[in-house]
Amino acid sequence: MKLSGDGKLLRIFIGESDKVHHQALFESIIYAAKEKGLAGCTVLRGIEGYGADSHIIHTAKILRLSEDLPIVIELVDTEEKIRTFLPDVEQMIEISGCGAMITLEKAEIIRYSHGK
Repeated sequence: MKLSGDGKLLRIFIGESDKVHHQALFESIIYAAKEKGLAGCTVLRGIEGYGADSHIIHTAKILRLSEDLPIVIELVDTEEKIRTFLPDVEQMIEISGCGAMITLEKAEIIRYSHGK
């Protein structure tokens, strides 16, 4: 599949320990994105951060090792495919009962192709 031009970047900010149906929420989201045929998805593990409750700063520092580091999931595709996928993401987050932030940004796709 080739993809170029205008697209959307969907970012989902959650915690590493967030779960849905006994599976890590980030895994559920990436597998659902693959199943829906979205062009690309990457899960990034943060080294430090805090969320909406802002009671605790979660960190990977050795003296304060956290088991709930920040996770950012980035998905890129056409606006239509991203907006079609959003209700699935919302449902998984709702089921998990976790806090989350979701952002949607314009993305210019310069190149999207597989290697040889």
